[in-house]
Amino acid sequence: MKQSTLAVLESLYARYPALGVCRGGITAAADAMIRCYRDGHKLLVCGNGGSAADALHIVGELMKAFALPRRLPDDMAARLRASCPHAEYLIENLQGALPAVSLVSETALETAYSNDVAPDLNFAQQVYGYGVAGEVLFSISTSGNSANVLYAAEVARAKGMPVIALTGAGGGKLKAAADIWIGVPETETYRIQEYHLPVYHALCLALEQEFFGE
Repeated sequence: MKQSTLAVLESLYARYPALGVCRGGITAAADAMIRCYRDGHKLLVCGNGGSAADALHIVGELMKAFALPRRLPDDMAARLRASCPHAEYLIENLQGALPAVSLVSETALETAYSNDVAPDLNFAQQVYGYGVAGEVLFSISTSGNSANVLYAAEVARAKGMPVIALTGAGGGKLKAAADIWIGVPETETYRIQEYHLPVYHALCLALEQEFFGE
């Protein structure tokens, strides 16, 4: 991990001192995601309710520029110029992406699977279908006891995918099912969610610094 990437994480603890207790889990999560992307893999993200919104938010920050410019590499620009009539427009506007998929947004798949098979396996089915060994599942649950998130974590581990769990204090059942646990020091749902956002923002910033920083 670059020194500048570590600095991004340190700035989180300076702004939110209470999150210092999560330092080990946050660093381990950043390392796992960096390794995932260095190996050419993608991130899968899931959660329910407010955590579903967080899953979408994370994908949005990773798939486009967040705080740094993400110019296309020269080789991609050259390929576009060689094959596309609108190459310059594409080169000017396309941005480097860190591949991430939210498991909460496939409405047709999720409703069909929930209706026809098992509603609490809506994420697990997608992990089974999308997941590849070496990729990472980022699972979010304020209680740590969301059944569909827990089942997704179990399938991910069976497929050789490291599981990151972002929860509140205690971690619930998800803590034991995860390889990396980040338990923010709150027990009230809305307060847990208030801490979740700066944690995943810092992780997204750290990843951007690692892959698109100087």
